[in-house]
Amino acid sequence: MSGTTDGPPGGQRRSSGAPRRSGSPGQRPGRPARASRGSAGHSGARRPQDKGRAAPSSAATRSAGTARARPASGVPELPPTVDTGTLDPDVRRQLRTLPKGLADEVAARLTAARDVLDEDPELAYRHASEAARIASRVSPTREALGITSYATGRWAQARSELRAARRLSGSDEYLPMIADCERGLHKPERALELAGSPEAARLDKAGKVEMRIVASGARRDLGQSEAAVLTLQCPELRDGDKPWSARLRYAFADALLEAGRPDEALVWFGRAVDSDPDGLTDAADRVDELTGTVFVDVEDQPAEP
Repeated sequence: MSGTTDGPPGGQRRSSGAPRRSGSPGQRPGRPARASRGSAGHSGARRPQDKGRAAPSSAATRSAGTARARPASGVPELPPTVDTGTLDPDVRRQLRTLPKGLADEVAARLTAARDVLDEDPELAYRHASEAARIASRVSPTREALGITSYATGRWAQARSELRAARRLSGSDEYLPMIADCERGLHKPERALELAGSPEAARLDKAGKVEMRIVASGARRDLGQSEAAVLTLQCPELRDGDKPWSARLRYAFADALLEAGRPDEALVWFGRAVDSDPDGLTDAADRVDELTGTVFVDVEDQPAEP
């Protein structure tokens, strides 16, 4: 992956207990729903309830193109089939504050970033970077750059852009991701401060669950394995069919395992599998590891004489 990254805590892959990116560029942020060891989850379909601050005026956005210098190279070409009609209606509304030609290009960049985020996060980052360069004063571009920075491990930039998106939108829904960026920057104490803040207390249930997962990960960063388990002990663990269920159960199982409680971890990895019919987590693999199950490809076996 190109580009300089700040790296995860301790120079290791991300431990379970961190949201990945909150939604996709061009969609209003959802709540992460994918989780696996060393990664953080992926977005759900939740939409923000607090639209917050009004979009900037046309006068302000006309100068947005001068906010960042044009990069010498590296701006990717837009795919010919990009369909901006699939952007979230609220995003399209905010882009209407831009001059028509500029709005069209930003919409295309956001759409392109969203469409390739899972397959090629670095390319998504480049599209989002261009969108933010030419229209830095509308929150969807800063949000997109924050999400793609997060996806590519640029924790400092992700934190900065998500803070900007928060200022522009007036929404606190970015807090779990911002807190996890603090973890990526080796500041778990700061992540815990955010988790205990009044703003975090105002999050909806999905946001509070995500913040619990981040806070548990921060406890693990500090070597507080039992505290990490306690952080995730909440009534929502009983919910098996919510957007966050698989991730929460997975994170709880992983925390139990790190705390030296493998039998309980096996139970909760199994429950994570039950909550994850689409296989978005690697909980099934964790169950196989803990039970010693080994799969053999019969095609690789020698033929019997």
